[in-house]
Amino acid sequence: MKMDESLNVLGGPLLPCSTDPLTGFFRDGCCNTSDKDFGSHTVCVLATEDFLQSQKESGNDLITPWPEYAFPGVKPGERWCLCASRWLEAYRNGVAPKVFLESTHKRALEIIPLELLERFAVEPID
Repeated sequence: MKMDESLNVLGGPLLPCSTDPLTGFFRDGCCNTSDKDFGSHTVCVLATEDFLQSQKESGNDLITPWPEYAFPGVKPGERWCLCASRWLEAYRNGVAPKVFLESTHKRALEIIPLELLERFAVEPID
């Protein structure tokens, strides 16, 4: 499976999102994507309780661990590569999480305007 070029929404190199929990479509810690990633797991977010509960209520349970899929569950305060359409849904529901622009893949821009992502941007946490 060929991975898309690892560029962020600002045009620079895509920085890691999270290795604990290990995130990304490829489970490489980055919000890398490819044509096989139908959900476009491209937005690096900082999860909040309100956001996680809203996602669970809308059928996207990110809280419950699924060990058989190597999914530990996401907790408030953790970073996660989220589907771009799910971020947009959270925005429309008033619970959009903060975004790490340098860790958000440029393909997210196919779904979310850069200006909107910039309004929810946070500085990278080292």
